[in-house]
Amino acid sequence: QRTTNIPAVIQIHTIQLADQFCNAIGVLQQCAPPASFSNIQTAINKDQPANPTEEYAQLFAALIARTAKDVDVLIDSLPSEESTAVLQAASLRQLEEENHDAAARLEEVVYRGDVLLEKIQSALADIAQSQLRTRNGAPSQPSPTES
Repeated sequence: QRTTNIPAVIQIHTIQLADQFCNAIGVLQQCAPPASFSNIQTAINKDQPANPTEEYAQLFAALIARTAKDVDVLIDSLPSEESTAVLQAASLRQLEEENHDAAARLEEVVYRGDVLLEKIQSALADIAQSQLRTRNGAPSQPSPTES
C-alpha cells in the first residue's frame, strides 16, 4: 500500500488553481460590458445574456475556494519538521522489513521454480528417449504379448 505523494498532489491542485484563475479572468473579460477609452467604443459579444457575470463569478469563486481549501488541507497533512527525521526512520525500518519479507518470498519462489524446472527437464528427457526408441524400432514399453 503506497502512501500518497502529498507534494505532487499539492502541485496538481496549484496548477488547477492557476487554470481556474485564468479561466475566471477570461470569462470575466468576455462578459464585461463595453468600456470607453478616449471616446473609442468596443462591443464585446453583444449576443451574451444580460448579466451572466454574476453566475460566472459565483461559479469561479466556488471552484477557487474549494481548490484552495483542498491545498490547505494537504499542506496541514504534511509532517512537521521536527517529526520528519523520526517518521523517515520509522518508514525506512518498515521498508527494510517489507524488503526482507519480499526477499524471503522471492527465494522460496525461485527454489520452487528450480524444482519445477528439474522436473520439466526430466520429463523432456524421458520424452526424448521414448521418441528415440520409437524411431529406432524399439517399443518404449513392452507390449503384453511380448512378456
